[in-house]
Amino acid sequence: MKYFSTRSGCDAVSFEHAVIAGLAPDGGLYIPSESIQAPSDFLTAWKDLTFQQLAAEIFSLYIPESEVPRADLEDLIAKSYSTFKVPEVTPVRALNADKNQYLLELFHGPTYAFKDVALQFVGNLFEYFLTRRNVGKAADALDREKITVIGATSGDTGSAAIYGLRNKKDVSVFILYPEGRVSPIQEQQMTTVLDPNVHTITVPGTFDDCQDLVKQMFADKEFNSKYHVGAVNSINWARILAQITYYFASYFQFAKTKGSDVKVKYVVPTGNFGDILAGFYAEKLGLPIELTVATNANDILYRFFKSGAYTKENEVHATLSPAMDIIVSSNFERFLWHAARSTVAKSDTEAGSLVKQWMDELKATGSFRVPSEVHKLASSTFGAQHTNDKTTKTTIAKVYNEYCPNYVLDPHTAVGVNAAWLEQEADADKHKVYVTLSTAHPAKFSEAVNEALVGVKGYSFENDVLPDEFKVMMQAKTKKIKANSSEKAEIQQIVVSELAKEQQL
Repeated sequence: MKYFSTRSGCDAVSFEHAVIAGLAPDGGLYIPSESIQAPSDFLTAWKDLTFQQLAAEIFSLYIPESEVPRADLEDLIAKSYSTFKVPEVTPVRALNADKNQYLLELFHGPTYAFKDVALQFVGNLFEYFLTRRNVGKAADALDREKITVIGATSGDTGSAAIYGLRNKKDVSVFILYPEGRVSPIQEQQMTTVLDPNVHTITVPGTFDDCQDLVKQMFADKEFNSKYHVGAVNSINWARILAQITYYFASYFQFAKTKGSDVKVKYVVPTGNFGDILAGFYAEKLGLPIELTVATNANDILYRFFKSGAYTKENEVHATLSPAMDIIVSSNFERFLWHAARSTVAKSDTEAGSLVKQWMDELKATGSFRVPSEVHKLASSTFGAQHTNDKTTKTTIAKVYNEYCPNYVLDPHTAVGVNAAWLEQEADADKHKVYVTLSTAHPAKFSEAVNEALVGVKGYSFENDVLPDEFKVMMQAKTKKIKANSSEKAEIQQIVVSELAKEQQL
């Protein structure tokens, strides 16, 4: 198994290279060079496996044993998920069992967000590869390999990356986030980590500005070569791979309780398209599921699935679900490659050329339109819904008061739940199970939750929602760096300066 860029379809690299590099040299994203299928008997052979055992089976399909021996892979998986608060790692919870409505709780990791599922593994994987590369080299050796991880966050990726990479040997991590556009708890989670290899940088502007800065630094060949820039955003293939597991784990729970012929539709709150892309790869492996994209007011994906035109808006709408406040969904490029290859492209290279053409057009004009065959395939692969802030709050209140008394949704999950209700209402199959991916703990979004539940008798955010761990954290010492602009040169200067300080420790 090798990996190549979505924009070329050639020049395949190893799994290790794809993970360490993050982004391909031509600006594309790495994807598997082969179409993988799970073993023909996986529906029975895997049904009783633990989350960790499932992860080992799935990961081994994409990671050659010559790169990571099976025993090492199992050790990495065990280490990564030992940090979770529940043995199931990602448990299923009934929202309304009588109506076949469920949640897949993905927030039981160390930072209370779904991104822990991937980034705990990615952090350990980085350390594993670097340790192997540096065998026999002194700590201060000039040829010692190191990674400078640079990531952008709209809230949860930053803290999950930091907790996954803190104190990792030979790894320095820099997280860029838009000033004033993450929740206070999200910011506190990032800035209270005082490990010397962790650096948080506030940037004026939006998440898209931060994401664009990361891409610019990857594209800067001289800077990239000198400082060995690596990625933790969902552009990194290892993150998508790690998230495939919970689709399988939850599906098997329903197959056991509702029968092997159960039909399951996953509704996924979607910003950068990484979480639902993992579901797409699960489906490609053979898992018999359906998928729906749920967006907030930043609905470029919803509009694409309805029209076939991928068109940026002029500005990001600030919403109650800030992790989804994204103009361009970077990971969508991976799906576009598969859609092109399955319809209008006669080769991998031709599919890559088409994707590059579309991405260049997007950068130049802010929009592109795909051929009708590509749009038809896309809209048959994913359902799509969008939800505004008013309905987000209504959904939080309705669940708390009626569907699952005293259960509090975070606003991103509420976007998904409302989308699930809309999809289910239009679905002729009343036996189908609807599962909304619950992507974050509600304590991280006090503004939205309190607006939704204000005046509800007996409700208290501090008593009912806020974990004791957060109460302590909000009083902790912080460190952060404030950038004065969103210019690449300034951010690079900060990175170089902080790396020099690390060397002196």
